[in-house]
Amino acid sequence: MIYRSLAETPDDFGPCAITIGNFDGVHRGHRQILRRVISLAREEGWKSALLTFDPHPAKLVTPASAPRLLTTLEERARIILERGIDQILILPFTPEIAALGPEDFVREILVDKLKARAVLVGSNFHFGKRAAGDAAALEEFGERYSFETDIVVPVLWRKRVISSSAIRRSVEAGDVATACRMLGRPYALPGKVVPGEGRGSKETVPTLNLDTAAEVLPNDGVYVTRTRESSTGREWPSITNVGTRPTFDGRNRTIETYLLSTLAGAPPREISVEFLRRVRDERKFENAETLKAQILRDVNRAQTYFRRLGRGTAAG
Repeated sequence: MIYRSLAETPDDFGPCAITIGNFDGVHRGHRQILRRVISLAREEGWKSALLTFDPHPAKLVTPASAPRLLTTLEERARIILERGIDQILILPFTPEIAALGPEDFVREILVDKLKARAVLVGSNFHFGKRAAGDAAALEEFGERYSFETDIVVPVLWRKRVISSSAIRRSVEAGDVATACRMLGRPYALPGKVVPGEGRGSKETVPTLNLDTAAEVLPNDGVYVTRTRESSTGREWPSITNVGTRPTFDGRNRTIETYLLSTLAGAPPREISVEFLRRVRDERKFENAETLKAQILRDVNRAQTYFRRLGRGTAAG
């Protein structure tokens, strides 16, 4: 169940075990927190809940440094509910909310309105006016207002802390394999299939051209991908070029996907392209024929990847 304001939350929202944060990407570290919230709620007979904000608080408080988001609010909510959380409160982040001091936030929202019995957050959690409250302050308020506080330690991958920022940097550097490991799933770009210039079908290979509103894009280059049709779940192994098509003196950044298996039935209108591994940099070729030959070599590498994946030997 999703609620979009404090006014919408029912009287029986609590007692609950709740976690608070933006959960951008809903990565492996986030999912550890979600599992603990769900487990504690079930043990105590409470509801499991999550409190997040719209927009991201930084967009109101420090807009110049607000992060580009890995996932839309709708995507985050869908993934979180699929993981088993009972209810999500999407709290509009208004100037009034931003002005609440840490103790006011705890007392008025967590305790009085949401009836929190346990609050679980990451060790880098900050809250309240000017982010003045931290995990230690939350523990003090927990003792004062009779709720349990659980500070969850970061999840590591190869001795690196998994965070939305680290994943964002990996994607933008083109290291989609590392992003995949940290997310626990491939990084995906959803969007609509739009007409291209027609060069692919005439001069190289036919592609699906993706128009996405995603804020974080992989660095220009060629990638092994998997393409899913949003409405039906049909999927195809694929290879995707992100860039400006320098061979054709392109200027606009495009995302073009070539399907490696037969497209039966009507072409998809909305797709999600999952990025699995980087193949090479985008570069300018002498002509369309030379580019086509390189694309076919890229296709062979992608097909090898998927064969190994089928045998369980391809690294993400």
